[in-house]
Amino acid sequence: MTTTAHPTTARRAPQWGLAILALVALAVGGVLAAYALVNPGDRRTLFTLGFSAMLPMKSWLTSAAAALVIVQVLSALAMWGKLPGVTNAPGWVSGLHRWSGTIAFVITVPVAFTCVWSLGFGTYSTRALVHSILGCAFYGVFAAKMLALRMHRLPGWVLPVLGGLLAAVLTGLWFGAAFWYFTSGIGPTF
Repeated sequence: MTTTAHPTTARRAPQWGLAILALVALAVGGVLAAYALVNPGDRRTLFTLGFSAMLPMKSWLTSAAAALVIVQVLSALAMWGKLPGVTNAPGWVSGLHRWSGTIAFVITVPVAFTCVWSLGFGTYSTRALVHSILGCAFYGVFAAKMLALRMHRLPGWVLPVLGGLLAAVLTGLWFGAAFWYFTSGIGPTF
């Protein structure tokens, strides 16, 4: 005897999946924000990874991650058949997407660590506040996207939306920090 899921149960599964993704995103972003608010940092440079100072390190690494976001968006569009002129993406495109995303994430870790540990949650200006919110949101959305990759029966729009949101948040982070640094007269220095 075979059993089938009740029709309302089958319809609710994606809703629970979406709720779980939202909770994970909020939890990860919230924990980062709470820690950064409670521990405002002493603005001390912990490491520079060979750069002249903390701000150039953060700006250049974020710029590298932003460049990889372009690769992410183009490879995702190719894989989903939405890139103009590309009807069938070559097999290596999915590997390029996966590895460019992995490298972009790894590049952001020292930036985020420095922001959270040394600088805290910036509330001293609108730019700093928006940057802090976007920084926490980036890791929340990233966690949700990585979880969504492993979840079954989610609506087909979930991954593209999370990927697009991740790209938009990182772009906002770049404009609010690296671009600001490069154009404010403070930088650029390597």
